Amino acid sequence: MLGCDPWHDAVDLHHRLVYVPGEVKLWPNLTGGEVIDFLASLYGKINSSRRKALLDRFQLDPKKKCRSYSKGNRQKVALVAAFLVDAELYILDEPTSGLDPLMEQVFQECVFELKKQGKTVFLSSHILAEVEALCDRVGIIRQGKIVESGTLEELRHLTRTTVTVELAKPVNLKQLPGVYDVTQNGEKWRFSVDSNAMDTVMKVLAPMGIKSLIAEPPTLEELFLRHYGDQLWERS
Repeated sequence: MLGCDPWHDAVDLHHRLVYVPGEVKLWPNLTGGEVIDFLASLYGKINSSRRKALLDRFQLDPKKKCRSYSKGNRQKVALVAAFLVDAELYILDEPTSGLDPLMEQVFQECVFELKKQGKTVFLSSHILAEVEALCDRVGIIRQGKIVESGTLEELRHLTRTTVTVELAKPVNLKQLPGVYDVTQNGEKWRFSVDSNAMDTVMKVLAPMGIKSLIAEPPTLEELFLRHYGDQLWERS
């Protein structure tokens, strides 16, 4: 990690990375501000103006005791402390757990700012829309093993594209190889198609008088369900 051995260089590495867990535990007798100051001070001098800006953005009252915080506010304490630090690597494990949609947006803005600064953010999340919005590379883990990894565009080639097309002439799409789940409503057709069959499908559609066509790339959720869908089916 960062060119070092995590076992032998653990102390040095901890000065170069930040970790935020999904379940934040805080000292109940300390205020949120005291916890933030303590954690951030472990990495050096605290930038007071940035501290104030982060507290304002996350709408966190730093004067309250941690025992009085909700789960979402405890998460805010950890996030403010993390984003206050100038680290090389940010490891965030379900970091938005307990946050409302507005604060999730603030979190995403902070991550984008880190990326612009050239920082590395390692995000673990079950909120697929969050992963899709933030991540340059994605890994899907199943039963403790990475089963797919790559950029989102690379992973999208592993599944089918959904096509909605309105045609002037009738066409028999169900007989085409690589085409699935064909439905028809008047002149409008909807189906999914393998990426390697798209060229053939378009050659068949073109002479039929295309009035409108929408091709939707697979979402991260579809990629995820490809690997976990059978487990969900077994449980239902």
